[in-house]
Amino acid sequence: MAISHPKFRAAAVQAAPVFLDLDASIAKAITLIAEAAGNGAKLIAFPETWLPGYPWFIWLDSPAWGMQFIQRYHDHSLVYGSPEAERIAAAAKAHGITVVMGHSEKHGGSLYMGQWIIGPDGETIAQRRKLKPTHVERTVFGEGDGSDLTVWDTPLGRVGALCCWEHLQPLSKYAMYAQNEQVHIAAWPSFSLYRGGAYALGPEVNNAASRIYAVEGQCFVLAPCATVSKEMIATLCGDDPVKRQLLLEGGGFATIYAPDGRLMHEPLPEGTEGLVYADLDLGTIALAKAAADPAGHYARPDVTRLLLDRTPGDRVVNRQRHMAEAAARGPDDEPPTQRADVTELPTARRAA
Repeated sequence: MAISHPKFRAAAVQAAPVFLDLDASIAKAITLIAEAAGNGAKLIAFPETWLPGYPWFIWLDSPAWGMQFIQRYHDHSLVYGSPEAERIAAAAKAHGITVVMGHSEKHGGSLYMGQWIIGPDGETIAQRRKLKPTHVERTVFGEGDGSDLTVWDTPLGRVGALCCWEHLQPLSKYAMYAQNEQVHIAAWPSFSLYRGGAYALGPEVNNAASRIYAVEGQCFVLAPCATVSKEMIATLCGDDPVKRQLLLEGGGFATIYAPDGRLMHEPLPEGTEGLVYADLDLGTIALAKAAADPAGHYARPDVTRLLLDRTPGDRVVNRQRHMAEAAARGPDDEPPTQRADVTELPTARRAA
């Protein structure tokens, strides 16, 4: 009896949002979703914080200077369950396509670097957050927790996602590999910052990180990458020649890699907006796994092992409920993480 493996076309976005304009960026996203579906794609992946755009202002000047953008950035970040979010889910359903949206997630008074996986029925598969914002990103965004290092079963296979320099975190990557990830979304902002002055931020290093992820994890990697538009340069840099040197127009390097590290398409020029496509056959993963499976037959658990704690990092916990759950687990189960002694307050964590 023949075994059937998912085979489908996937698309990765290389485009700029309408910076700091949530409604207009969602409209552009819906156009890209329709284009991908029209070309036969069953999965489309968007760059990091594509809604409402990556906050480049944190890299261009002092925190005091950047404060001019903060209220607008908050106001145009995505809130789950809002009418704006429903527009994206409705587009996924209307076009029968799985959407992985990169966005600034607003929850209460805080922002998080979110990735939202929406199924072709418009229902949420997962909502995750970047585990640790990088460098000055911490002045804008909060952190995720262990529950965000999860791979999910979908009709397209086992799908996972990470943002940007999460791909330079060896333990986080291994946590994903160990869950038999088959399709990975590696969301990036743009590779146009500090060009010529910070090699680690450029396309060579970061595309290599996506490619190595594919080889190490023996999975397909979709690496959407945004571009920086003329309008973004005008808003962020004005006529300041120093800022215009720090942040360049373009910087798009969207890629899709096979489990053997092969680039699966012709790349777009870095200043060109569009979609890159690849036809994925999950059956071919077995060929890569046969050579090296670092979370399986190629591992040495007697020498090195990973401890993964996927306990949600709720900021507020109902102590009475917490004690009841601990009692239900019984004495032989692993004890729960210690948390604050508080009662009858709503959790600050997003819905699962």
